[in-house]
Order: sequence, then structure tokens, then C-alpha cells
Amino acid sequence: MSIDPSAFRAVLGRYATGVTVVTTRGADNRPSGLTVNSFTSVSLDPPLVLFCLDRAAGSGPAFAASDCFAVNILAAGQTQVSARFADPVASRFVNDGIMVWETGAPILVDALAALDCRVHARHDGGDHVVLVGRVLRAEVIRDAPPLVYWRGDYRGLS
Repeated sequence: MSIDPSAFRAVLGRYATGVTVVTTRGADNRPSGLTVNSFTSVSLDPPLVLFCLDRAAGSGPAFAASDCFAVNILAAGQTQVSARFADPVASRFVNDGIMVWETGAPILVDALAALDCRVHARHDGGDHVVLVGRVLRAEVIRDAPPLVYWRGDYRGLS
């Protein structure tokens, strides 16, 4: 049985997700990152998270060359940050202060929370690569409502 891609997207769009910017440093040590909503926790012991990276993403080579990544959870009001990191031609780090923790992957200073991860495993996920990371550090950076994505648009919690 074949599933129509637009119908599949419509069904998945009914699942509300948080919005993250996942970052790394490539082989040239330059920061790279992209907007991701396919992020989830995997395990508490050991602490593992995962995200799915489109094989066609422009930042794919940087993630392939790196052994680490950071997940920056965005707050409500950070739609411009999300849009910039989703734009394949935008200068992604121009307006964001960054800090680095254990791995050196960029942490956005205005994120809601962040996780600094060492790559634990990579798995085939069809047109995506599933990257599992072992969390080395996790912190709430500020107290604010999260940025939520539902049915193709940003939403707030009420």
C-alpha cells in the first residue's frame, strides 16, 4: 500500500512539536546549524536524545564530519531565529550570541534551554539520518513559554 506524501504530511502536521535549532562545528571548525522539529528524548540512563537530519540539508556535511551537536530549544518569540536557521541561504549565526560548553558545538545564548551532545550513533532513516546523541550537559537557560509548531505554523500555548 502506497501512502500519498501530502496526506502523510497532513497527518503528521496534526502533531504539535517544539522547535529547536541544532548546531555543530564542521571539519573547518565553522559553526553550522539548522531548524529541527524532529527531536525527542530517547533514554534517561544513559541520557540520550535524537534528531533527524534531511540527507539533502546544506549543513549535512558539517554534521557528517562532526562528533558532536547541540540542541537549542527555542522560546516563544523566537520565530525569526527558527526561520533564519530554516533558510538555506541565510547567514544563520549573524544575530545570535553563542557560547560553547563541553563539546564546542554552538549554544544560542537566548535559547530557552540547551543540550550539549556527543554523537552516540547514526542510523539510516530513509531520506534522513537519525543522529543519537549522548547528553553531556543540559541546562534551562531562561524561563519562558516554548515555541510550538503545528499544522505548518508557529503557535503559542494558551
